[in-house]
Amino acid sequence: MSLADELLNDFEDVDDELLDNEIKAEIKEEPVDDAMDVIEDPFKVPFPVNSKVKGGLTTVRQVAKLWDSDRLKNIKEQVEKYSSHIRKAEDLKGPVETDSEYQLIVEANNISVDIDNDICIIHKFVRDKYSKRFPELESLVINPQEYLYAVRELGNDVDKVKNSEVLGQFLTQATIMVVSVTASATQGAMLTNEELDAIEEACTLAQDLSMLKMKIFEYVESRMNLFVPNLTAVVGSTTAAKLLGSAGGLTNLSKMPSCNVLVVGKEKKSQLGLSQTSIKPHTGHIYYCQFVQEIPPDFRSKVARLIANKATVAGRIDSLRSYADGSQGLRLREEIEKKVDKMLEPPPVKAIKPLPPPIDVPGKKRGGRSVRKMKERMAVTDFRKAANRMTFGEMEEDTYQDDLGYTRGQIGKGGAGRIRKVMVDEKTRVRLSKSLQKEVARQNVYAAGGQTTVRRQVAGTSSSVAFTPLQGLEIVNPHAAENNNSKTGNRYFSNLLNFKSRKS
Repeated sequence: MSLADELLNDFEDVDDELLDNEIKAEIKEEPVDDAMDVIEDPFKVPFPVNSKVKGGLTTVRQVAKLWDSDRLKNIKEQVEKYSSHIRKAEDLKGPVETDSEYQLIVEANNISVDIDNDICIIHKFVRDKYSKRFPELESLVINPQEYLYAVRELGNDVDKVKNSEVLGQFLTQATIMVVSVTASATQGAMLTNEELDAIEEACTLAQDLSMLKMKIFEYVESRMNLFVPNLTAVVGSTTAAKLLGSAGGLTNLSKMPSCNVLVVGKEKKSQLGLSQTSIKPHTGHIYYCQFVQEIPPDFRSKVARLIANKATVAGRIDSLRSYADGSQGLRLREEIEKKVDKMLEPPPVKAIKPLPPPIDVPGKKRGGRSVRKMKERMAVTDFRKAANRMTFGEMEEDTYQDDLGYTRGQIGKGGAGRIRKVMVDEKTRVRLSKSLQKEVARQNVYAAGGQTTVRRQVAGTSSSVAFTPLQGLEIVNPHAAENNNSKTGNRYFSNLLNFKSRKS
């Protein structure tokens, strides 16, 4: 026999009557009066445990019980009582925590969270009921309050969305257009009168809770300026009330350091094994206040620390009953705004600078003899300069007579027609010694341009006119150079004398 067959035989052997009696006994033990008890589970929507209800929930009062609770009624009565009477800072005596109105403010601020939870429960109830008529509306209108307003306005006539003026007060034109197009093609069924009455009751209850929440917020805001004016100026009335409620009073808040004030109201991690990635570290009521949430996400943590520092100072000022007009709180708020503006301002625009001039300095050439020689070779002579010059207003004559336009410029047009020889540089002249200058002059006499035939034809008194590179036009006596040469003894190795025969 297989294992499955054995299990089936074991179930068949059990006495069916015994099981029926045990089930009936358990049902009898459950009291009928507690049929409307709510499941106390923070992660589930509370629904009544009543097996006798057929067809599911019939009225919203079965799930949303805050409106009929004694706690909310008591708070409404006290808010109306204290709202009618105006108190001044001089009326406060003793610690703030002992004042009855201060305790009412903390309790009213805490109940606003319960009101939000109740509105979410009502939204789920209406969504489950109205999905029979218009199931697509849930995905088109996400906000619970707007969804409830739209459901109450449409009812069974979903085509009314095109001409409804009420929907235009809380829905955008783009959303209304999408809803109207979707409503024309919806496949939902018509609702019965009982279902419409239940939906109408739920929408009315949600609107009443929303109005009561706004009234409580207005009262808390007006009274927080009386009890903690400086703290209210820094973080706002709602956040100030949450800080006082979570810290256990103004005295305890004033004793906390700023690092602890920053995490007041932090969500505690549950031990249910759920993901905690959505819970940010070091975030409390201050991080979720309106001023911080308006800052870009990258700067929120830094701004929250800044506000926590200033809120600690403001709370200590209020605990001492100083600056009842809130002037110090306004000054601290101005400091926060200035620092935040400085933090968020864009960086200065960098000026477009022109590119620097390129480093293209010619290298210095090393001076010396070779450089001087190169300059002498490459220098433009006066002869070449004269050839390049032209006379203004005169027709030049072609030298070649071939209409080539070649002329000699100013050469030969200087009056006498003589060409002045280029003079030696004075610096070079200074460097030559006197003996060397005489030797150069003597050698230039017998050079190609300086040697004449006078010496060969006339003896004794002949002279010669020669051009020397050092002194220009010079008249020399060639015989005197020979006599000097003979006197110096340079007879055999002279460059000017020829070979001679000597008798032995």
